Amino acid sequence: MKLFYFLDFLHVKKYGRPVTYDTYVNLEHGPIPSEILNLVNSVVDDPEHAILSDTISIERPVDINMQKIVCVKPFKEEDTRYLSDSEVEIIQIVCKRFGDKNTKYIEDASHKESPWKKTVELQTIPYTLAAEDSDCFVKKEDIALLARV
Repeated sequence: MKLFYFLDFLHVKKYGRPVTYDTYVNLEHGPIPSEILNLVNSVVDDPEHAILSDTISIERPVDINMQKIVCVKPFKEEDTRYLSDSEVEIIQIVCKRFGDKNTKYIEDASHKESPWKKTVELQTIPYTLAAEDSDCFVKKEDIALLARV
């Protein structure tokens, strides 16, 4: 879930708009996209009828209180037709930055970001807070205009 956060917020920092336009919530272990979480949870709750059931499955490792999302349908080069060039660029950056990292590393990275630091648990995280990070190239006012749903 935090990788979606980095996808959206890195895209906001460079291009002024998110990719998913999901609503992020500050939780103890980092920001969570609420709609994406609901879609994943529907696979957990009712895998036969979930929208994503042909795309992902959920594994529950023994003795670990976590779920692992497993791709059932691999992403193919032709799938990039659904994405803009900037979205593909940011996906590649996120994969390169976090592809070999563990959950704790990614969580810690999210906790260093202004959007998480400047909100409290259970609070919605506005995309405009991305402007407060030093790696943001877009003005807060522009994010407010471009990130509107």
